[in-house]
Amino acid sequence: MGIKEDGEDGVEKNGIREPLISDHASNKGHPWMVYFTTLVAVCGSYEFGTCAGYSSPTQDAIRSDLGLSLAEYSLFGSILTFGAMIGAITAGPIADLIGRKGAMRVSSAFCVAGWLVIFFSEGPIPLDIGRLATGYGMGSFSYVVPVFIAEIAPKELRGALTALNQFMICGAVSVSFVIGNVLSWRTLALIGLIPTGVLLLGLFIIPESPRWLAKRGRGKEFETALQTLRGKDADISQEADEIQDYITSLEQLPKPKLLELFQTRYLRSVTIGIGLMVCQQFGGINGICFYLSSIFELAGFSAFAGTVIYACLQIVITGLGAALIDKAGRKPLLLISGTGLVAGCIFTAAAFYLKVHEVGLGAVPALALIGILVYIGSFSLGMGAVPWVVMSEIFPINIKGLAGSVATLVNWFGAWLCSYTFNFLMSWSSYGTFIVYGAINAVAIVFIIVVVPETKGKSLEELQAAINA
Repeated sequence: MGIKEDGEDGVEKNGIREPLISDHASNKGHPWMVYFTTLVAVCGSYEFGTCAGYSSPTQDAIRSDLGLSLAEYSLFGSILTFGAMIGAITAGPIADLIGRKGAMRVSSAFCVAGWLVIFFSEGPIPLDIGRLATGYGMGSFSYVVPVFIAEIAPKELRGALTALNQFMICGAVSVSFVIGNVLSWRTLALIGLIPTGVLLLGLFIIPESPRWLAKRGRGKEFETALQTLRGKDADISQEADEIQDYITSLEQLPKPKLLELFQTRYLRSVTIGIGLMVCQQFGGINGICFYLSSIFELAGFSAFAGTVIYACLQIVITGLGAALIDKAGRKPLLLISGTGLVAGCIFTAAAFYLKVHEVGLGAVPALALIGILVYIGSFSLGMGAVPWVVMSEIFPINIKGLAGSVATLVNWFGAWLCSYTFNFLMSWSSYGTFIVYGAINAVAIVFIIVVVPETKGKSLEELQAAINA
C-alpha cells in the first residue's frame, strides 16, 4: 500500500504539519493483534511489579539466611531505586536507537541476570548487584512499555491499553506479597524470571512500533507493522499518511539536546510530562506504600489485615480506572483522583492528631484505615496510571526518547526522595506528614486544572502538534 506524498492532509503550524482530525473507526479492522501485542508488552509491567514487590515479604528470610544487618537489608531494598534511575536515563536513547522491542529485550536481559544473581547469592554484595540489575530493568520498562503501547494503539483504545501498564504493576506487587509469604526467597527470585521469559518469546511474534519504523525511514516495514496491527482488511492509508507527514515535518527540525527541551516549542509538553510525575510521586505514595505496615501498627490497626485490604482495593480500582480512561477522559480521572488524595490525607492526619492528643482514641484505627484506603483507592483510579499514559502521548517522536527519559528519571527520583524522607517526617509529626502530603496534592489539582490538556480521542500526531504548536 503506497504512502501519499502530497501535502494536503494537514495544516502547517510553526514549522510542524498538524494532521487534520480524522476518524479511522470505520477502517480499523479487527484489533486482536493490538490486544495481543499489548498483552506481550505488559509482561514488562508485570516484571516491574515483581521487582518492586520482592523485598517486602522476603525481608525476614533473607536476613536470617544470609545474616544481614538491618542496614545491609535496607541497602538491598533501596538500591533498586538507584538502578531504576539509571534505567530511566538510558531507556529513551536505547529505545530510539534499537527500537522499542530492542529496549524491552535489553530490560529483560538485566532482569534475568539480576534474578539469577539474587538466586545464587550467599552474601550482601552479590545480592545488591542483582537488585541493582533488576532495578535497571524495572526503570527501563517503566518508560518503554507505556510508550510502545501508545504508539501501536488506535486512538479510541490508547488510554485503556496504556493504563494496563499500571494494572499489571499493581497485580504483580500484590501477587508477590501473597506468594512471598509462602515460598522461599530464592524460589520467589526464580518466579521473577517467568514474566521476562514470556515477554522475550512474545517479542519474536509481535510487530515493532510503526512510528519508530517510520522515524527510522523504514517505510516498507512501517506499512507492514501498521497493517498487521490494524488487520489485514483495514484501510491504513489515511493513518499512515498522517504519521509519515508528521514525522517528515519533525525531521526538518534540529535534534534537540537536553537544555533545548525547554525551548518554547517543546516547553508545554515537557512541563506537562515532568509536572505530572512530580504530582504523582511527591504526594506521598511511595512513603505510604513502603511503610504501610508501620502506619497501620502506629494507628492500632492490624498490619496484615490492612495490607491485604489495601492490595485487593488497589487491583480493583486500578482496573476500574483502566476501563474508564477512554470514556471519562484523562483529566477528569486526574481531578477526581487528586481530590480523593487530599481527602485521604485529611482523614489520616485527623487519625494521628487524635492519637497524639489522646482524644477519641477508639476512632483512631477506623479513621486511619478509611484515610489510607481512600488515599490508595484515589491514587489507583487516576494518579497512578494517567501520568504514564499522558507522558507516552504528549512528546513528539523526535524528542520522545530524551524527554521521556527525563520525565521517568524525575519520577524515580521522587520515589526515592519520598520513601527516604517519610520516616524523618513521621518522627517530626505523624499528622503533620499527612498535612504536607495533602497540601502537595492540592497544588497538584491546581496544576492539572491549569496546565494539563485532555488527550482522549485524538491521534498522537494531532495531539502533539496542538500541544507543541
